[in-house]
Amino acid sequence: MYVTIYGIVALSFMMLMYAFEKRGRVFIALFALGCLLSSAYGFISGAWPFGAVEAIWSLIAIRRYVTYKNES
Repeated sequence: MYVTIYGIVALSFMMLMYAFEKRGRVFIALFALGCLLSSAYGFISGAWPFGAVEAIWSLIAIRRYVTYKNES
């Protein structure tokens, strides 16, 4: 049960940060964190393909954070 609650919180956080990414660089970093939390959930729950894909998404988000240029 606790793993399920953790997964709901982690995935909700990740999706919320994704929705806010256009508001600034900090939300891209928080999205990367959400991806890492979701990746951990995937591995803990035994869904290793999900965990692996979320880990890759976190790397992509970290790269976007590092190369972010304010477009306003």
